[in-house]
Amino acid sequence: MRIDIITLFPELLQSPFEASILRRAITSGKVEVYFHDLRAYSNHKQKQVDDYPFGGGAGMVLMLEPIDLCLESLKKVISYDAIIYLTPDGEKLNQKLANHFSTLENIIILCGHYKGVDQRVRDHLITHEISIGDFVLSGGELAAAVLSDSIIRLIPGVLGDESSALTDCFQDGLLAPPIYTRPAEYKGWKVPEILTSGNTPKVNEWREKEALERTKRLRPDLLT
Repeated sequence: MRIDIITLFPELLQSPFEASILRRAITSGKVEVYFHDLRAYSNHKQKQVDDYPFGGGAGMVLMLEPIDLCLESLKKVISYDAIIYLTPDGEKLNQKLANHFSTLENIIILCGHYKGVDQRVRDHLITHEISIGDFVLSGGELAAAVLSDSIIRLIPGVLGDESSALTDCFQDGLLAPPIYTRPAEYKGWKVPEILTSGNTPKVNEWREKEALERTKRLRPDLLT
C-alpha cells in the first residue's frame, strides 16, 4: 500500500511513523508513506496557500489551486483508489471504514487547516470525507496519523500475529472482553479461574459472553 499525505506541516507527521508498528510496516516494505508540503505547489511568490473567505468572516481558507496542482502531480505518477479529506463534519471513522481502506492499494490523505478548504475541493477533487470525532483540531495532521495507524495495522504481515487484529474491539461489532496476564494473583486481585483452566472452548465462551455484557453496559448503541 502507498499513502500520500498532503499537509502544511510535514514535520508534525514524521514522528508517529518513525516508531513501533508504523515504522516496522514501512521498513519491511508493507507500506510506503510520503509527505507532501502543500506550499511547494503554490504559484505565489510568498508560497501562499490560504486566503480570506468570500463574504467575510473570521479565519483563513486553504485555496483551491495549490491543492488541485498537488493532486494532479500525484495522479500523473500512479492511480489512486481514494482521496480522503479529513474534516470534523465528515463521516465518522470506524473499524468498518478502516477495514475497507486497508484493502486499497493507493490512497491520498488531505489535511485541512485553519477554517478548512475551498468547498470546490470537496465538491470536485476528493472521494471521501472522514472525521475522527466530534471535535475540532488545529489541523488534520494528527487525524491523518490516527487514520493511517488504523489502516496500516490491518495490512497482512504488519502485526506479528495477524489474528490479533481480528480480535480487536469493533471487528465483530462488539467491544473486546477483559484481558489479563501474569501474575494470576496480585494483592489479592485474581484472574478469573476460567482463563487459567486450559479449557479453550470454555474460555472462548466466556470471552464472547463478557464481550457482549461489556458492550451492553458501555456501548449499547453498537447493538442496535
